[in-house]
Order: sequence, then structure tokens, then C-alpha cells
Amino acid sequence: MKVLLSWLREFAPIEGSPDEIAEVLSDLGLAVEEQRVVGEGLDGIVVARVEGLRPHPNADKIQLVDVDPGRALRPEGEATLQICCGAFNMAVGDLVPLATLGTTMPGGMKIERRKLRGEWSNGMLCSAAELDLSHEGAGILILQAGVEPGEPVAGALGIGSDVLYDLEVNPNRPDAMSVAGVARDLAARLGVPFNLPTPEVRETAAGDAGAGVHVEIVDPEGCGRFTAKILRNVTVGQSPAWMASRLTLLGMRPINALVDISNYVMLELGQPNHPYDLDLVANGTLRVRRAAGGERLTTLDDVERELDPADLLICDGDDRAVGIAGVMGGASCEIHDGTTRVLVENAWFLPIAVAKTGRRLGLRTEASARFEKGTDPEVIDVAAARFCQLAQEICGAEVVEGMVDARGSLPHRPPVAVRPDRVNALLGTELSPDQMKELLDPIGFTTTVGADGLTVEIPPWRYDSETEIDVVEEVARLYGYSRIPATVPTAARFGELTTRQLERRQVRRVLAGLGLSEAMPLSFLAPGDLVRAGLPDDGIALLNPLVADESILRTSLRPGLLKAVAHNTSHRNTGVGLWEIGHVIGTPPAGQLLPDEREHLAVALSGQEAPAAVEVWHVLAEALAVGEVDLANTPLPGLHAGRSAAVSVGGEVIGAVGEVAPEVLDAFEIPERVAWLEVDLGRLQDLPHGDRTYRLVSKFPSSDLDLAFEVADEVSALAVAATIRSTGELVQSVELFDVFRGAQVGEGRRSLAYRVRLQAPDRTLDDRDLATARDQLVAAVEQTHGATLRA
Repeated sequence: MKVLLSWLREFAPIEGSPDEIAEVLSDLGLAVEEQRVVGEGLDGIVVARVEGLRPHPNADKIQLVDVDPGRALRPEGEATLQICCGAFNMAVGDLVPLATLGTTMPGGMKIERRKLRGEWSNGMLCSAAELDLSHEGAGILILQAGVEPGEPVAGALGIGSDVLYDLEVNPNRPDAMSVAGVARDLAARLGVPFNLPTPEVRETAAGDAGAGVHVEIVDPEGCGRFTAKILRNVTVGQSPAWMASRLTLLGMRPINALVDISNYVMLELGQPNHPYDLDLVANGTLRVRRAAGGERLTTLDDVERELDPADLLICDGDDRAVGIAGVMGGASCEIHDGTTRVLVENAWFLPIAVAKTGRRLGLRTEASARFEKGTDPEVIDVAAARFCQLAQEICGAEVVEGMVDARGSLPHRPPVAVRPDRVNALLGTELSPDQMKELLDPIGFTTTVGADGLTVEIPPWRYDSETEIDVVEEVARLYGYSRIPATVPTAARFGELTTRQLERRQVRRVLAGLGLSEAMPLSFLAPGDLVRAGLPDDGIALLNPLVADESILRTSLRPGLLKAVAHNTSHRNTGVGLWEIGHVIGTPPAGQLLPDEREHLAVALSGQEAPAAVEVWHVLAEALAVGEVDLANTPLPGLHAGRSAAVSVGGEVIGAVGEVAPEVLDAFEIPERVAWLEVDLGRLQDLPHGDRTYRLVSKFPSSDLDLAFEVADEVSALAVAATIRSTGELVQSVELFDVFRGAQVGEGRRSLAYRVRLQAPDRTLDDRDLATARDQLVAAVEQTHGATLRA
């Protein structure tokens, strides 16, 4: 947001040097990104009239411009000066800035008589950027009519020496998107009165606005208020120099008086408005509704746009769309030179509705930037009157008596209870409740001091504020960030990592210790990547991605890691082991507005089979002391049907392990098998884990038993291993080393071979101990799982 110091001073008697004021603005949270003096360095630059345009005989990109610089500057016996110019946006009769010979430009360049490709140039025609009035430098600045050749350009532009601040406005400061809002903050900090003038408008008694215009709000949630004023006998001409200059300095291009007034009021008060040619509005009726499927609208930028049912529209009496609410008007009711009757709209639109439409269309305007932050529904009356006042003064408009004021659903703003002790605890201050009130009242946060603390009424221009912590931030801003002392937290364990952070680092150490490499693919996918990975095509699409190949939010880490594996194999680097910890984004579950965001861990082992990924999972589970782990063979999207399993902890499925399906490998052009593991790391950390049982290491020798059991296919190998472990304290470890299917074990059955290590803590096991332990574990497996011991 750009503001002029002279404009700020129209709302409050702001004193101090430009540098001092810049420091105050920055300390209020409105960081001054650029500060410059305008109106200086324009000596020697005058108004000139274009009298003729001719091609340069020796240069295609330069034209010869004959200008009248005024009587005092004309060469003796000549009516015009010849200027060589590389811009082509002028026409005969246009008034333009001319830097005369000997002038030193604001940027330091000195203007001298020069010959360009054989033709003399007796000065320089200037763009707004060359005059240091704007960063936009495309074309020569065309001045407004009403000035004469030879006049100083500073006077023609209606500017004197002024200071322009370019402020950084955060999303939570909708009020700072206006000159008045910035002035209110400055006045409060400096302790001077702030005044929002009441515009003086002379209304004619010849008619009533309500009799000529009808407004209907079909979607009261999307449109909380919609007003209309009628102007008659309007003359659409050029804006006065002072208005055109201010608009130019604040980054807006002057168009015509009526459109310029609209932009001027928006910049001044933060309330966007829209003027319609009333003669082009069917039946004098405006309706606010959501779009229907398939509707299209040509907007003011002459682009035909396809509308979505979520878009909020302004429609005429024929129910034809004439504007996208809060974003841009339609071309069908555009103001033009012949417009005489005008309908002026001032409205309040739901911020999220405007934001969604603007992002979907990739269309961001000065109006939408304000509406999506939240405008003030109560400043509408002042803004409408200010528009009418300027239209009377500049366009000779007659203002019809009355205003159409349709109401929808405006946000309810209940008072906020604020605890002074909490404010001081958060800020490290010692402010009294009365001091807090003195800080808050001048910015409209009306405060009542009571026995239980403060009760604060949030002003309507602060849509972002609704909780106690929001009020605390305002106290900090107005008190001054620079005045808040720096304190060191006194917590006993300040700076220590949380349990989650420690465990995440442990996971990283384990994976690195297994010889795997961390990969960091992009969080965005190309359309079709999820389908290639064998996953549902339900990723959330970005409305305005930087590039098309990064337009989908990932729902799994699989596409990114498979791309990394494919990149390695294409460079003859096979057999890589990669892992990633990253966030995945799912569609919002029922009743939730925001997407479902989770942190996953994934491992891809190229050139290896499913057991390798299972082993990685076991190592991780052991490192985190995860209990009740189970793998259930089941078909999973994108994984090999017979070589994949759902990973469960405590009966809750948290991921998948196995091999990537052959068709997925083909889609990514990976020529070797890829073992895969992906688990919801955040959910895993939420489940019970970390409980360990420690015992002394036995100094006595161990003995191993190799046992093979025939079981039904649906019996989990992990379940059998768990049963073996539960048979007694002699069982130290259980390892599955072979799985066999074939005619020897029968249809629907398989053989699971385990190596069981037995060891006692207090003696060497003899043959009787081993025989007893063997009989116990065989009996337990046979009874629990219907297994048969293979000979």
C-alpha cells in the first residue's frame, strides 16, 4: 500500500520529519519498504503539445516528434521543437512532459542537444518513471487537458514536494489498505486527533433512488450489504491534475473522471465501489446471486471468463451477469464518454467467497485485495457520499435523493474479554488496565475497564480481530514494539527438543544407519502423477500454480520417491535406497473446512523385494518400541497384490509395506523391483509406544531351533511369531527365514519356517530343557493357528 504524507495529513495533524514518521509506521507493524520525495527535481520540465509525428528516416524504433514547448522556449523563427523519441503512445494534440536542454532529471541524467542516427533531438519527452512519479515506465506520460504549453510540469500535475511511503501490509490488517486507516494508526501513536470528514452532498428532491433502482440479495451470506446511489446529468471527462497525480503516485492509471473518482475513494477509505452506466442496466435492477453452471461473462479487461457455481455474481433485471462480486465488473455496463446516468454500487462481500473466486480465475484486482481481507460495512455510507461529492465537483453530477440499502447477513462481532495480567505476561510489560484502554480507544477498539478485566468492542473495519490474542497484538503495536523489553524465558528446560522432535531425529538416524539416503522431492505433483502411482486421482488442485507440472498437492510420498528412483536408474544408478519424511494433503473430511494434512514416512528400495521393506519397518518399530505390530496381507492401491500388506499398530492401520506393482514401475520407466514402505508418522507417534522391558544379558550359551509350520494362507506370519514369543522367557528371538507354497502343503496353505533362539539367564540349557521348550511352542502354534509341524 502506497500513501502520500500530504494525504495522511488531511485526516490528522501529523507532525515530524519524513524519516521520523517512517520509523513510527514501521514500529506500528506497517514496515516502510520504500520512502521517496516526489515533486522535487522537476525544474526545467515543462508541458509541451504534440504538433506532429514523423518516422525517423534512419531508425525504425525511433520517431520524430514536433512539439510546441510554449512561446518562451520556441526557437527563434520556429513554431516547434524536434524531439527524437522511442515511445509511440502519443497522438497529435496530446500534452506531454518535456525535459528542456540543460535539465538534470530526478535520476541524475543531464539533458543535452544530441544527434540520434542523423537527426537532432532538442530535449526529451518523459515517462512517469523518468519523472520519479511511478515505477511504471511504459510510454510517455500523457497529461490532462486544461494546461498550456510552457507551464512547469509540477504545477500541471498539481503536485508540490511530497513524501511517498510504500508500506508492507500484512493479511491481518485490512484497515491499512486505505489512506484513512494508516492515518488513524499514526494519529493514535502520535496522540493527535483523527478526523474522518463527513462529505457534503447536495441531493436533488426531483426523485428518489428507490423509485429508479431495485436491489435484490439472493445470497445473503455472500453479500451482507449492497447500496446504490443514482447520479444524473454526469459529464465524463478528464480528472483534475491533483487527482490524476495522486492516483499515478499510488500506482493507478488515470482513465476518466468517473472511474478515477471510484479508484480515489477506494484508496482513501478502503471501500471499493463500482459505477454502472444506469442506461445499460436492464430494468434498473441488480441481483446478487451465485453463478449457475456454464455461465460466462466478459469482464472489463475484455476477457470472457467461465464461471463456477461458487462464484458470487452481480446480475441485472434480466438475470444476466454484469459483474463478478468483489473482483471485477462486466464490460456490458461499463462507463464510457457518453454516460450521463450512473448507478454507484458500494457493498460488503464475504471475504472467503471473493478470495476463492479470485484465485480460481487467477484474477487479482485492487478491489479484490481489499474485499478478501474484509472491508468495513459501516464505512459504506461515507464512501458513497464521498463518491457523490467528488462527482458533483468534478463531473457536475446531480445526486438523486435517497439510497437503496439492501441487507444480507453481516458477521456478528461480540465483545472480547481481555485479561490485563495475560496481556502483560505475553508482552513482558507492566501496563495498567487504564493504560491499555488509552492505547486501544484511539484505533476504535472501544474498551471498558471492569473488575474482571477489559471488555473490548472490535471496530467493524477490523474483520481480522475477534479473540483476546488479537487485542493483545493491538496493545503491542500501539505501545510500540521497540519499547517492549527483551527478556530471556525462565523455563527450567528452555530450548530442549520435544519428545516428537527427538523421535523424529531417531528415525532419521536409524534410516541413515541402514545405509539409506534422504530424498526431498517437491510437494507438488503434475496432473496424472497419482494415477501413474496407482493411487486415487483425488489430489487437491492449486487454483493458480506457478507451473502446470506442479499444480496438484500430493496425497502420498510415493510419486515423488518413484520419480527419484526413475531419475537414478535413467543415469545407470540402480539399487538405490531412498527415504523421505514429508507432509501429504488429503481432501477435507466431513465437517472440516481445511484439507487433511499429515506427516508421512516413506522408504523406496530399488532392486529389492518386499521382505527388505518389512525388515526396515521392523527396525523402525523396534527403535521406537512400538507394540502390537501386525502385517495383514491385503490388496493395496499401486502395490503388488501378492506382495503387500497393511501395517497396523494396536489394531489401527497406519500404512503399507510391500512391493510396487509392475504396472506402476512401467509407468515410471523403472526396470527393477522396488520394495516400498509408507506409514503415517504423526499417527504412529500418537499411538502408545516407547515402553521397553530391560533385562540382563545372559552369559550362558544359546541354542537355535528351526521349525516349519503349515498354516492357512490367511494366517499372518507375524501372528505365528508372536505366539512363539509368548511361550516363555527362554525365547530370545524369532526369525522367519522361509515361506513355501506348493503341492506338498496343499491348496490354500503355506509353510512358514522360523529360527527360534532359546537361552536361559541362569544356566546352560540341556536336552531336556530344549525338548520341553520345543514341545510347548509347537503345541501353542498348533492350538492357536490350526498349524501342523512339518517333518
